[in-house]
Amino acid sequence: MDLHGKQVLLTGATGGIGQASAIELDRAGANLTILGRCPEKLEALEEKLSGKHKRLIADLNDQTQSRAVLQHCQQHGLDVLINAVGVMDFHIFDSQDPAAIERMVHTNLLSPMLLCQHLLPCLMSRPKSAIVNIGSIFGSIGHPGFTAYCATKFGLRGFTEALQRELADTPVSVSYLAPRATRTDLNSSAVTELNLALGNTTDEPEQVAAELIKILEGKHRHRYMGWPESLYVRVNGLLPGLVHDALTRKLPVIRQHAPRRDIET
Repeated sequence: MDLHGKQVLLTGATGGIGQASAIELDRAGANLTILGRCPEKLEALEEKLSGKHKRLIADLNDQTQSRAVLQHCQQHGLDVLINAVGVMDFHIFDSQDPAAIERMVHTNLLSPMLLCQHLLPCLMSRPKSAIVNIGSIFGSIGHPGFTAYCATKFGLRGFTEALQRELADTPVSVSYLAPRATRTDLNSSAVTELNLALGNTTDEPEQVAAELIKILEGKHRHRYMGWPESLYVRVNGLLPGLVHDALTRKLPVIRQHAPRRDIET
């Protein structure tokens, strides 16, 4: 797809990956609607863009505000929906705050699903349109310390795969981008320290944004970033026992870095 002049809705625009993606989409000539919850951050992002774009302040976990997004797209048109919003909470599952689990399920999975459903009529009305859901390598590999987060990203990957097949005979292409560890504010200091302790490579948001552009240009349908992480995805699918053994050997390091919440009994 030639992005020049296309109407693009970018959720999670003020996050690390969202900001880098907005800059790349602006360079490609897209007409952006940058969506986020913080007016100040959206204004600061717009100042980094060369073109004149639209700002939309909304919390997609609020269905009333989500309907306002639909009205905006009905008014201005929509060629591309990019779901880049996401939250993460690194905790050992048995002591994780239930509110944090609910927030991840709503933000990472339920809200993107419902937004896709609401906006499909707008996308179907175009000769050619696209949805890109930004997931995670942890959407294919269950990782200790990220149990609930993995569940939401596994769900997003499954949703994307099924929707892609359901819309195969329509003008709407559906794609999935799975970054590995990326240097953003999504990572707590504990996550950063864990990645260092495990020797995990951390990408820059600009690398993820570059892969997003490649997907929109039609060069990939699904993209799993990083080596050896992308290899682990394949191995986990064929021989999950190997990945299980490799990760469980790291449990002492993971438990050492994972925060724990005191639970009253």
